[in-house]
Amino acid sequence: MLTDSLIKENKKKYILSLKKRKFKNINIIKEILFLYKKQKNYIILLEKYNRIINKYSKNFFKKNKIKIKYKKILNIKNKSKKLKNELLIIKEKIFNIKIKLPNIINELYFKKYKNIKNNKIIYKNKKYKLYLKKNKLLSHIELSKKFELFDTNTASKISGTGFVIYSGIGLKLYNSLVKYLLFINKKKGYKEYKLPYLVNEQSIYGTGQYPDKKNQLYNILKDNLYLIPTGEVPLINLYKNKIFKINNLPIKAQTYTNCFRREAGSYGKNVKGLNRLHQFGKVEIIEIMDNKNSNLRLFKMLEHIKYVLKTLKLYFRIILLSCNNIGLTSSITYDFEVYSFGQKKWIEVSSLSNCLDYQSNNLNIYYLNKNNKELCHTLNGSCISIPRLLLTIIEMYQTKNKIKIPKVLIPFYKNE
Repeated sequence: MLTDSLIKENKKKYILSLKKRKFKNINIIKEILFLYKKQKNYIILLEKYNRIINKYSKNFFKKNKIKIKYKKILNIKNKSKKLKNELLIIKEKIFNIKIKLPNIINELYFKKYKNIKNNKIIYKNKKYKLYLKKNKLLSHIELSKKFELFDTNTASKISGTGFVIYSGIGLKLYNSLVKYLLFINKKKGYKEYKLPYLVNEQSIYGTGQYPDKKNQLYNILKDNLYLIPTGEVPLINLYKNKIFKINNLPIKAQTYTNCFRREAGSYGKNVKGLNRLHQFGKVEIIEIMDNKNSNLRLFKMLEHIKYVLKTLKLYFRIILLSCNNIGLTSSITYDFEVYSFGQKKWIEVSSLSNCLDYQSNNLNIYYLNKNNKELCHTLNGSCISIPRLLLTIIEMYQTKNKIKIPKVLIPFYKNE
């Protein structure tokens, strides 16, 4: 969540940010500032009571030096106790407001991308329409029936709609993609972790998925645990309550996990096949950075994901999301979309965000800068959603009699 200092000291800047996001309840800032002021006054009064109580406690049992009656001391103690309870209520009110407030938008929207009102295509690597004119291509759903790549019908009997079973070439391609992505990320310095798929409520709060994406989460009520909606959750939480030396930054980490989302309200032909699943594999990369250079790291991460898609020779574009389309925790987001030739549409395969100090403030992730303790910045990116990447490869590399294997995947495919 936002730091107190950002809200208090940058009121005008933050209100402008909320307007850019098209945040509806701007008056909530007045409410939280009123609560901050009330909290400050109560703390000052409580400190006064404590000083008086301490003074009395020193002199109370000294003979001939009792200046104040016992009843008066008791009255002040009762007032102090009541004030502490009221401070807890105020603190809870502030917390409940702050967890619903979005991150401040990135300065790049003002400096690099001026007057961005809608999502903007900032990169496209090929003229995909030329390829479309020359080739009549089947969708991944049709190809799956032809080559027995995956099975959603049997999966629905086991688990319900929105699940899939991979087999044969489809399974080998899936595993090859995971291994390739982990391999190419490792070469760029991302340390791999194998992490839990179940996390506690504090972890979900810490990365901002709750309450923002509450309706998308699977909750195990008996144990109050959540199935992870993205590998970002356990990956960022690895560094909770850590203090880094500035020379050790950036921290670069990656993980492959299954992710679980309800995808409430999703239905129809656009979500058939591998387009939108309740359980899907994803390779996630994150970086933890100092608070001066995070946008430079963001562009390096962007170039890395761009490179990965280029090595697979896919037709893709990069979308800068407008301020009102970015998520609660993000200050700026880029989406990578790959063209699905069989379905004749663009589909998102990766999302890259700079969260500034929004998550690190929740999770107490700091670094030392000349003996000063400062909040880190966190960045995260999908690298990449496996089912969606798989479907685009199946459609892109299809021939009449087989599915070709992308050149960079062949060494990994042979070992499956």
